[in-house]
This record gives sequence, structure tokens and C-alpha cells, in this order.
Amino acid sequence: MYAKLFTSATKIKPAAQNTSPPSRIIVLPLPARGHIARLRIGTMEMPCALGRSGAVIIKREGDGGTPVGRMQLLKLWVRRDRLPGPASAVPSRPIGRRDGWCDDPRDGRYNRPVRLPVTASAEALWRQDRLYDVVGIFDWNRRPRIRHRGSAIFLHLCRPGLQATEGCIALRRGDLLRLLAVCGPRPVFDVAPPPRRIRRQRVGKI
Repeated sequence: MYAKLFTSATKIKPAAQNTSPPSRIIVLPLPARGHIARLRIGTMEMPCALGRSGAVIIKREGDGGTPVGRMQLLKLWVRRDRLPGPASAVPSRPIGRRDGWCDDPRDGRYNRPVRLPVTASAEALWRQDRLYDVVGIFDWNRRPRIRHRGSAIFLHLCRPGLQATEGCIALRRGDLLRLLAVCGPRPVFDVAPPPRRIRRQRVGKI
């Protein structure tokens, strides 16, 4: 359904010439599309999936929303056994079989990487599916870390048909690799608020 919105990364009207890699990425939720958004970097534009609750202004753990605001991409974690590279200025490291991410607000390691197994609730980063072949780590709720404000907000590969995420930003494989190839080493993602729905007023009979 949503896959027909864009076939792949597309070009938009060229901006003023700039020799440095683009460092700002804009994410615009689409009107009446729920979790589907338009991602723009430089002259490229591509579709992406947001959380099942869309873009949310007040983020809470487990609400299924992608936080509105500015997030910096700090590092890439990569399944080297599946994906050589990728070509990117963003620093990277391999994902190991015991790598996880704590999503338990009651634990002192909340929203931090952990080595599995742990007694607290944690998400495994070594997955059987392909979603985490490339994982971009955002700085959301890192410094300071606030309990229940959201954890494990990542950039990763999307499910077929751009299905909703649990709060991350997800792209098709080709689009994600193109994005990482052109962006600078510390790109910033600006997630815009969801567009307001305009209510149509009924005109009464005179």
C-alpha cells in the first residue's frame, strides 16, 4: 500500500552547491498516513517508516511513537557476517551475538548497551531477520537518561511494505545504504511534528 508512494530514493530541486556532506536530515510525517514519513537529505528524498503511533511530541517508553525533535546519529552497529561496510562517514562497529540494549526503566543500565543475558528486560541486537543488519544509534535520551522517556530509538532496515516500527526510523535497504553513503559523520535527524488535521465545518441550511 505505502510502497507505491515512492519507488526508491528520488531527486528533488537542487539546492545551492555545497562541497561538504549534508549533516541535516529532515523527517516529515505525511498527512493521514500514520507511520509513513518523507525523509529528505540534500537533494535526495525517500520514504521511511516511523513508530506505530507516528511522530509523538511527548515520548514515553512503550508508546510506539517516534520522538519529535532533533536526534544525532552517533554510531552504526553492523552485522559484518551479512553486510560488508557499509560505505559511510559515520563511525561503525560490528554486532556480536551477545549484544543487547536495555529497555527496562527500573534498571540502572536503561537505554544503554548490555551484554546478554541480563536479568533486566533487554532487546537482542543479533537477530534472525534482517532488520538490524545495520543499526544507527541515536542520542535520544542518552545524556541525561530519564526513566520512561524512551529507549532503543534506532535507525534500521524496514519490514516489507514499510510496516510500522516500535518507535525507530526504518528505511528500505537500498535507501538506507544511499543515505549513509552521502551523509556526514555526525548527521542530525530533525523529526517534524505530525501535520494537523483540518476539520471541515458543515455549512448549515439558511
